[in-house]
Amino acid sequence: MTAVAILESPNPNPSDADAAQAAAGDRRAFERLYRTHVDRVFSLCARMVADRARAEELTQDVFVRAWEKLHLFRGDSSFATWLHRLAVNVVLNERKAGARRASRFEEEDEEQGMDAHAGVVGSTLPPGALLDLEDAMTRLPPGARRVFTLHDVEGFKHEEIARMLGVTTGATKAQLHRARLLLREALNR
Repeated sequence: MTAVAILESPNPNPSDADAAQAAAGDRRAFERLYRTHVDRVFSLCARMVADRARAEELTQDVFVRAWEKLHLFRGDSSFATWLHRLAVNVVLNERKAGARRASRFEEEDEEQGMDAHAGVVGSTLPPGALLDLEDAMTRLPPGARRVFTLHDVEGFKHEEIARMLGVTTGATKAQLHRARLLLREALNR
């Protein structure tokens, strides 16, 4: 069923009609969808992550994704069903990304002979070291900073970063190498 068919059906579901209007660019219709469904989406996210603050963030992510993907809503099911599935996918994808980041940091700690449970608090870093790193990161060239953040901070793989940035994996590896060298230089001064 197309957006026009939803609008022209004899008794369209108000959310389905708002979805069709929002897909056509009507921001007020999207606001109505948000107000109608935000509590239900938040409740679902809260049940899935058991963390109120994280559930609030994920709820916002769901509605951002809904706005971006609204053109894909065909009306085969109700908008509420489509949004529910989208919310579940957003939470599951976030879990996967979080697990991938955690796993990556544990692997790197093991490779470097570090205790995975020591963390920053138990480390021998002087108190200003983290601030120095943040300062050094802000002085990196934009491309190197972007790749360093995506790879070493966010935990994305080179292939994923290459797709996101529209470059080759070789370019991301070179930028990461450059970023690490520049950071090492800045921190050793």
